[in-house]
Amino acid sequence: MKRILLLGLLMMISSFVMGQAKKPILMVIPSDSYCDRNNYLQEFTDETGAVRYVSDYNSIFKSADSEDLRLVIAELSKLFAERGFPLKDLEQTLKSMNNASIEESLLSSSSSGASIKSTPLDMVKNNAQPDIILDLDYMVKTRGPQRFVTYVLRAVDAYSNKVIAANSGDGEPSASATVNQLLEVAVLNYIDSFSDQLMAYFEDMAVNGREIVVKLKVWDNLDVNFETEYFFEDEDLELVDIIDYWMQDNTVNHAPVRTRASDNFINYEQVRIPLYKERKGRQSAIGAREFVNDLRSFLRKDPFFLDSKIYERGLGEVWLIIGEK
Repeated sequence: MKRILLLGLLMMISSFVMGQAKKPILMVIPSDSYCDRNNYLQEFTDETGAVRYVSDYNSIFKSADSEDLRLVIAELSKLFAERGFPLKDLEQTLKSMNNASIEESLLSSSSSGASIKSTPLDMVKNNAQPDIILDLDYMVKTRGPQRFVTYVLRAVDAYSNKVIAANSGDGEPSASATVNQLLEVAVLNYIDSFSDQLMAYFEDMAVNGREIVVKLKVWDNLDVNFETEYFFEDEDLELVDIIDYWMQDNTVNHAPVRTRASDNFINYEQVRIPLYKERKGRQSAIGAREFVNDLRSFLRKDPFFLDSKIYERGLGEVWLIIGEK
């Protein structure tokens, strides 16, 4: 009888543990508005050659004025950690990147001639690989002898850049509280409902897949393009149609949206990929690169024998350039 009860108890514990949903990995990042207002900007040339200004996170943490921001990020991270969310730390990620001397090289596209360069945020995402970015803007204001925090917090899908949840408000004024305590007071009434929205979104992704963008191009020295025909699965098909079938077969929704196509390029949006796949008896996370690498392997085989190069343009957009590495 004791053995039966013990077995039943173990089964209940096992079911409880297995039933616990995995939570998304979060990263708190100061918003573009905060960086712009405090002159933490870096000049950046995009792939079209246009000059833009983007947030420069390295300069923030090198500044003598960054102590308040450190406290605010630490406080927000603590609040989400208390609710069971794993977090990646922005400052530590930047240090790791700098220590490893990570540099993004330029890639010239043979079809457009455009130069491609990752933004600092793209580089942070690629190295830390969070699921959700907590985009934080805040200001410390005064009311007589008292201070209070006004804030805007947005949760953004790190892959698709879609806003998942947003909240803003003012905290209670205090004459003695530190800036992190002021923020805690400001967000405490809303953080549970905010967390619930994050979990609902992540649980939906677990069922319906993570959304990414996939773009395919061909080098101009290749004598094959997307209109080239191959005998595949007992019929003659253009390469674009074969790739369409592969995308449909390997996406969660089986209906990626092909927004543009020509003989030299194909663009897919709303490509839903699974969060995990079984590998060597355990679940491994799948990112955009891993998904496109499977397509790359497919095109290397008979009857195509096509080599290709993968380029990650941000965390949720990957290019496959066919013809050579």
